[in-house]
Amino acid sequence: MERFNSNKGGHINSAYDSNLDEPPVYEETNDDHRMVRPSVISAFGHDTLDRVPHIDFYRNAGSMSGHRAVRPSLQELHDNGAISVPDTLEDDGERSIGTPSDDLESAAPTDDMTGMVKFGWIRGVLVRCMLNIWGVMLFIRLSWVFGQAGWGDAVVVLYKSDYLHICISGLGIVIIALSCVVTTITGISMSAICTNGVVRGGGAYYMISRSLGPEFGGSIGLIFAFANAVGVSMYVVGFAETVVDLLKEHSAIMVDEMNDIRIIGCITIVLLLGISVAGMEWEAKAQIILLVILLVAIVNVFVGTVIPATKEKKAQGFFNYRSKIFLENFTPEFRDGETFFSVFAIFFPAATGILAGANISGDLRDAQAALPKGTLLAILITGLTYLAMALCVAATVVRDATGNSSSIINYTTPVICNGSTAVACELGYDFSSCEVEKCKFGLMNNFQVMTLVSGFGPLIIAGTFSATLSSALASLVSAPKVFQALCKDNIYRALHFFAKGHGKNNEPIRGYVLTFIISVAFILIGDLNTIAPIISNFFLASYALINFSCFHASYAKSPGWRPAYKYYNMWTSLLGALLCCVVMFVINWWAALLTYGIEFLLYIYVTVKKPDVNWGSSTQAVTFVSAVSNALSLSGVEDHVKNFRPQILVLTGSTRSRPALLDLAHSFSKNYGLCITCEVFVGPRSETFEEMNNAMEKNQLWLKKKKRKAFYAAVACDNFREGTESLLQASGLGRMKPNTLMIGFKKNWRTAGAEAVQSYVGILHDAFDFEYGTAMLRVNQGLDVSHIVEAEGQYDIQEALENEMMPNGGKGKGLFRKTRKSSQQVLTTRVSVCGSAPPQVAKMNEKLLEASLQFKKKQPKGNIDVWWLFDDGGLTLLLPYILTTRKKWKDCKMRIFIAGQPGRLGEKKNIYRESSCSYLHLSSLKELQEMIEPFRLHEGSKDPDQIRALQKEQPWKITDKELSQFEEKTHLQVRLNELLKEHSRSANLIIVSMPIARKETISDFLYMAWLDILTKDLPPTLLIRGNHKSVLTFYS
Repeated sequence: MERFNSNKGGHINSAYDSNLDEPPVYEETNDDHRMVRPSVISAFGHDTLDRVPHIDFYRNAGSMSGHRAVRPSLQELHDNGAISVPDTLEDDGERSIGTPSDDLESAAPTDDMTGMVKFGWIRGVLVRCMLNIWGVMLFIRLSWVFGQAGWGDAVVVLYKSDYLHICISGLGIVIIALSCVVTTITGISMSAICTNGVVRGGGAYYMISRSLGPEFGGSIGLIFAFANAVGVSMYVVGFAETVVDLLKEHSAIMVDEMNDIRIIGCITIVLLLGISVAGMEWEAKAQIILLVILLVAIVNVFVGTVIPATKEKKAQGFFNYRSKIFLENFTPEFRDGETFFSVFAIFFPAATGILAGANISGDLRDAQAALPKGTLLAILITGLTYLAMALCVAATVVRDATGNSSSIINYTTPVICNGSTAVACELGYDFSSCEVEKCKFGLMNNFQVMTLVSGFGPLIIAGTFSATLSSALASLVSAPKVFQALCKDNIYRALHFFAKGHGKNNEPIRGYVLTFIISVAFILIGDLNTIAPIISNFFLASYALINFSCFHASYAKSPGWRPAYKYYNMWTSLLGALLCCVVMFVINWWAALLTYGIEFLLYIYVTVKKPDVNWGSSTQAVTFVSAVSNALSLSGVEDHVKNFRPQILVLTGSTRSRPALLDLAHSFSKNYGLCITCEVFVGPRSETFEEMNNAMEKNQLWLKKKKRKAFYAAVACDNFREGTESLLQASGLGRMKPNTLMIGFKKNWRTAGAEAVQSYVGILHDAFDFEYGTAMLRVNQGLDVSHIVEAEGQYDIQEALENEMMPNGGKGKGLFRKTRKSSQQVLTTRVSVCGSAPPQVAKMNEKLLEASLQFKKKQPKGNIDVWWLFDDGGLTLLLPYILTTRKKWKDCKMRIFIAGQPGRLGEKKNIYRESSCSYLHLSSLKELQEMIEPFRLHEGSKDPDQIRALQKEQPWKITDKELSQFEEKTHLQVRLNELLKEHSRSANLIIVSMPIARKETISDFLYMAWLDILTKDLPPTLLIRGNHKSVLTFYS
């Protein structure tokens, strides 16, 4: 057999070729299989299918490129002979069961990505974060914050390395420090998360959803995208305020101040939208220009503080560096109802730009390396910048100033100055009028203090424009990017319209338009102080979940949590999450409650909708750890009769094959007990193993879709009994282990053959040997509907799920939907054991379908008749009681029939006496005799040698001796059937104690005849036999 390389099947040299250690390429064939090339030359210099480790093997299925690297499977390496595996290299974005691929984010970059604009850590993260943090607060509100809060007023005692340190800290500094603490902890948590794996587009939403799951990610994703959209309006309003102040200075107000802010804001956002829609390349160039302007403006402030102040500037409160001014501004002086918390709420949005780089994570060359480095460095630089500029202003500008040159003190008239104007008096200016009426200048009154302080005023105006516009532009880009990532995941189906991208960078044009509409709506508010607290709460909610994601992933201790960034601590992340939550209430309690309420409602919505995604969240890891811990805890507790629950192992075959059996078993266990639906694949392991593996996922998914709280288990074995024996012994974990076997009655036992009957009865013997309680369900129409499922063309769950994912939501009801074939075609499917003509088959299948769904629907008012004939520990009584507690059976009442010794029942009807064989009808007895006739040995007239030969040849046949020995017990089953018909013919469900056959004493066919005649021509009947250990107690 020839060897091929990935180069169009050309021959390869026998010498080592390093290219052959690339991921193997599988050859496509005409069928749905991929053929693995027979061998390659590895790095070890010999022919082998084994591959050396390669990163492409660890990319998850569902590659967006349409292709993925697949290492040879263990089966391919282990099996001998030709290799053909039903798995394709071509990927259509769906898994084998037809659901959306759950790991599109793990796809390798495609070739057409070479034309996309990708950023490094400086342009992509550092620059964007700094520009977004250096926002409207830097030039417009920072001076006001320190005017209100001061820069001192608190003494903090720190203990470090056994030395006592006393340092002075101020409320203004506390505001900046607290903001930096929150953002730094969040940045560290984000660094840990984003270095744990590949980070695709979506920023905070992507990290939270992949860490905590779609419920948390979907709820915070909408809030975070909305917060960014509203953030655009906040920054644009700050820009508009600056422009309006300029217009006011030149008496050029168009309408009035508020409406001018709205007009200028709307015009500005239209221009920003144009830049954003032009593409990331244009937006990045605009950001660089704005950064240069902003840096020049910041330097201009520091330079201006050392340039000697003019008389005009002094009149407006600027006196260069003065220790007296610095000390005067030490203490806080809150005015106009402001408090520390309200001032903090105004300032905190300045710190919310730390996720500007993360929000465009899909446009970064290496997000894992860029985000930690760029974000944390940006927090450090901007934090120091804010602090330095604030302290400079606090040391050079007084709180109140008139702005009048006539305020100079000529010392001819005595002037009395108190309060905040005392320092100005000492410096030669009389601002005492500000104590009586509000002045227009000073830290507390003039939002353009930075322009006053600077060396060249117009540069500050340009810097203000740059700071506000860059922040607005970053938020305008972030909101649609995050929203697009959320919509692509299809968590909210109604929003999938916004998932579509355009151009080589997959720009979310539709998201831009939506963000524009939201931003304009908030711009119309026009009041920065109203917008800021709302933004603060939305961003803090996002920060809290980022911190909690890091804590939760660390707490779960999943082997998959391996962040490359090691400088984090799970408890610090938890502290950061709690701090964010506390600050939310501190800023605005009703806005915090509203934020939590919206998030909770979105969480409930996503939880109810249950999006079909699996991102390996830490929630799953914690659930697993909790399950193991609880299972181990249960193992250390001895069973008690009061806590007994039926843990059912039900032999349904495929989950769709016997719906009536599964529905009844599920009614017993529901949410409160264990239910395992089992299937045995009979045949050679090599032939059935693959089919079994495919069935595991399909059947468990079907149970989930149909809201059956049950597990699916399957084994491959050479015969049915051995497989069931394996399930009986190995199913369950610790105390979570089945204690009751539930099986369907073998309706075709008379035609199935001796081997099948022996296997079936042997399963019952095995269940008794392993001390299982046993329940056998008989429905006259039968239980197995697999032939109808196959005929309808929906046996493959992939097709069923595709129907449910159609625009109408797959609203067809019931187990079977009329989709591909007419109902008549389906119903005329011939039952394998029946040779009836199609019309008769159709009628029979129609009845079978109706019977198969009878336990799925609510039961009409009626009775559950319990014939508790033998004391088996109480299981025969407990199971019907459990049924009466279910909603579907609440209209049914229990009627209990018991057998007792003669004379012990007094006036009550004596079932023992009625069951006497003297009451037996000859027709019933004749029916039994006809039933067992084909399986009798009839050895009475034969000589001993013939008898021995027949018994050796057909050991399973019923002997005359056996029939005579158990004649009374045989007749009892016939008589009980007559009593059941007499007393329970109208019952919704009959429950009867199951007779037991002694091993090697009663033949299998005679036992089957007992079970058949006992339950013949009755409503649905459940034979139950407990394991003779008490499951009922009269003690509290």
